[in-house]
Amino acid sequence: MANAETPQGNPAVVGLAGFGLTTLILQFHNVGWCGIGPVVALAFVFGGLAQMIAGFQEFKCGNNFGFSAFVSYGSFWVALGVIFMLNYFNIYHSSTTDVGWFLVVWTLYTAIMWVAAMRIHTAMAITFTLLLIGFILLDLAHFGYPQMTVVAGWELMLAALSAWYMMAHVIYAQVFGRDVLPVGKPWIK
Repeated sequence: MANAETPQGNPAVVGLAGFGLTTLILQFHNVGWCGIGPVVALAFVFGGLAQMIAGFQEFKCGNNFGFSAFVSYGSFWVALGVIFMLNYFNIYHSSTTDVGWFLVVWTLYTAIMWVAAMRIHTAMAITFTLLLIGFILLDLAHFGYPQMTVVAGWELMLAALSAWYMMAHVIYAQVFGRDVLPVGKPWIK
């Protein structure tokens, strides 16, 4: 059992890695670079399971923002993987509109988290701003503007890379013993 003086890892590095990598591969699919197979695998394992574990570790750290974000978006990935699997095996087919409503509620959740993100630091605010815009674009894509899928794909690649920037910030700060990649001030004081 670790005592209070033993340094502990920051679970956000795994959560941000899982979010960023899984989001990137889905966007690679959305712009036509790869099939859905890698997306489904990552949705269950890295975007889903690993991100949820990171979220539960954030709970232990007393970080409600990280707890909610990682467990919720981890659940998003598992649910999306289930939707893809159910559609593929024709067990229960989710229409484009069904998936659209799924995305709308995630847009609303993201809007709530976006406000909190602006109170943390610039990198977090940018990530959640890009994520919110991406969800809105995907909502539009599922409700009559399918060309928005590719636009969302490019835009959400930026969100994924922004999450990786925060991951690198935390890792590099520990490895180098100083702030190598600054994250900026909060947008809301």
